[in-house]
Amino acid sequence: MTGGKLWSLLPFCRAKGQQIPASVDLVYLLVIVRASNDLYDCLLRKTFDILSSCPKTYVFPPREHQNTMGINAPLNRKFRMALVGGGSGSFIGRVHSIGACLDNRAVVTAGALSSNPERAKASAPEYGIEEDRAYGSYEAMLDAESKLPEDDRIDFVSVATPNHTHYEVARAAVEAGFNVVCDKPLTFDLAQAEALLQTVTGSDVVFAVTHNYTGYPLVRQAREMILGGELGEINAIRSQYIQGWLRTSLEAEDQKQAAWRTDPTKSGAAGAFGDIATHAYNLGRFMTGEMPESVSCSLKTFVEGRRLDDYGTAVIRYANGGLGTVTASQISHGRENDVEIEIDGTKGSLKWRQENPNELIFRQNGKPHQIYTRDPNAPFTNELGAGACRLPAGHPEAFFEAFANVYTAAFDDMAKRASGEEFERRDTLYPNIYDGVEGMYFIQQCVASSQENAAWLPLKHEVARR
Repeated sequence: MTGGKLWSLLPFCRAKGQQIPASVDLVYLLVIVRASNDLYDCLLRKTFDILSSCPKTYVFPPREHQNTMGINAPLNRKFRMALVGGGSGSFIGRVHSIGACLDNRAVVTAGALSSNPERAKASAPEYGIEEDRAYGSYEAMLDAESKLPEDDRIDFVSVATPNHTHYEVARAAVEAGFNVVCDKPLTFDLAQAEALLQTVTGSDVVFAVTHNYTGYPLVRQAREMILGGELGEINAIRSQYIQGWLRTSLEAEDQKQAAWRTDPTKSGAAGAFGDIATHAYNLGRFMTGEMPESVSCSLKTFVEGRRLDDYGTAVIRYANGGLGTVTASQISHGRENDVEIEIDGTKGSLKWRQENPNELIFRQNGKPHQIYTRDPNAPFTNELGAGACRLPAGHPEAFFEAFANVYTAAFDDMAKRASGEEFERRDTLYPNIYDGVEGMYFIQQCVASSQENAAWLPLKHEVARR
């Protein structure tokens, strides 16, 4: 194994042909660097064969997908990924590529990595994209890839560009017959989102939206607990996303990430509320399934000269009579990516924080507080939580793995589509086009409410799902 393509650590408790001692019940498979060559696939398959007889096996990818062995059964090959956005200096494009490829189910094959053709092609080697699959625009990419033989062309397109370009890129990809994984928010405005929904529902493609916090194991654990009635009737949902990186006017210094996020021609009608409050709102919807009824919102811009909100709070009335709050800030000193949610029910309450993602706090009056840790083999871990784990307890799993869990759930449906099987279009584990539309409705109604002095406005969109 030369050239730096494959570096793997494979501590086995038996070698081929040897017996495993009865006392040994733990085997690790740790792949240090992703590779895409045939040798890697062969080694991985043989490793799974060797590990299959162990009483407890913790392996990568997550438990619910071990039977695919990273090859998307029954296709028995990796999905070919095309990335739009993600050029040199990008944050979220790199995250998409890592999340998609983490479980060895996809490889970045093509890309239109920047709106600048020269920069797009110059960035391609960073992803291992061959020169003839590095395109100067997404239009050129979709046109060329559509003409390739089916066994060579891309399988899906990941959209990791500023908000104002999501609609045109995603629509073109869907119309070309490619599956899509789109970053949030779904589009520039609600009208585009609803138009894109019509395009998607008129096709047979898989369409996922990366509300990645839904991919954390303990978030999924909490969802199953809540929907199973362990908290009783839900009374209150308090969610927040607090940052501090825009405390000063970074956009005036032409900082790339700040520049487009604070530009209403690129970000849309909202700043912080479009960028991060959508995550906090979606998290509450995913974990509880409670349907919103109405919203009252106040948005504020504290940094002088900034054109979009950098702080805001929304109060939500839910159809079951419960209340919720969503708070977002990008101007709070010392705060990084503090996503936190607390949920109060008649039988108990839960708290989860993204900066400490491997613990979930459960409280009941008169009893000691309980801390659920991310442990796929603990008796308290439910099926949904365990299915999202890759590692044994004590080894942290976080942002990349959550992204990968969104991707791998979408990959399951992509494999079904490619093999001619039926697949669920609406009630999926991963966030989909319907959730994306609801997120855009949330932004629109919050902005409108704030403009009307926090007036109460409807919040339940007709396509909202539980």
